[in-house]
Amino acid sequence: MAQASGSGTESKEAKAEQERTPTAAEVVRTAMEQLARLLNQPVEAFSSCERGEDGAWRLAVEVLELERVPDTMSLLASYEMDADRRGNLIDYRRTRRYERGRADRR
Repeated sequence: MAQASGSGTESKEAKAEQERTPTAAEVVRTAMEQLARLLNQPVEAFSSCERGEDGAWRLAVEVLELERVPDTMSLLASYEMDADRRGNLIDYRRTRRYERGRADRR
């Protein structure tokens, strides 16, 4: 009988962990890992993270698409991604491609 109540406690703890809302850092990390695997390219950084009213996330990240020497000539790309409330990638799109050494003109 003691085992049955112990496994019930473990199930409750596991369920509580699944229902816990992940932190922004956890969502960003999960989404970045998924995008890196899909693109087979390293994600260098994230540049924005926004949570919607429905709990879904919109993220922007920078991906190293083509490494060159010198490094300032490497090609990077900006991607916008949508993730569910757990951080699982829903969709993504490349919005910009640029050389590392170039800054935006504003």
